[in-house]
Amino acid sequence: MLNVLAPLLLLFNGLAAGVLFGTQLGGFPYLASLPADRYVHAHAFFGQRYDPAMPICLLGTVVLDAVLAVAADGAPERALFAVAGVLAAATALISLTKNAPVNRWMRTVDPEHVPADFQHTRDTWGAWNRRRSLLTIAALAANCAALGFLL
Repeated sequence: MLNVLAPLLLLFNGLAAGVLFGTQLGGFPYLASLPADRYVHAHAFFGQRYDPAMPICLLGTVVLDAVLAVAADGAPERALFAVAGVLAAATALISLTKNAPVNRWMRTVDPEHVPADFQHTRDTWGAWNRRRSLLTIAALAANCAALGFLL
């Protein structure tokens, strides 16, 4: 079972972490440099590209971490899979409660008439995206460490 679940876990978690790492390296810095009207168009373009892949990757990570936290033989790997699962679940929670609502709202914004609080909303979205990126990367590190015990 482990020889099937572990690679799948690394695939899901690695894809999620890679996408979010990429947003920190280039995606959000680029978006943040744009004037408001161009930001609205670019955000809409990027925002629609990651559904449903990112939710599938995050939920897959949470589920597989839970399964492996129960199924693993040793205490260190069980603990690390559990920690990784909690970190991935926190990422999913942030995505659902902080980033997705802004993504939905952004699709309703008229680029020619952005709201007065637009910059604050953009900055807030970026801060929450940074947090979920760090959590997902930490989950990947915990999963890699757990798998290190199994090699």
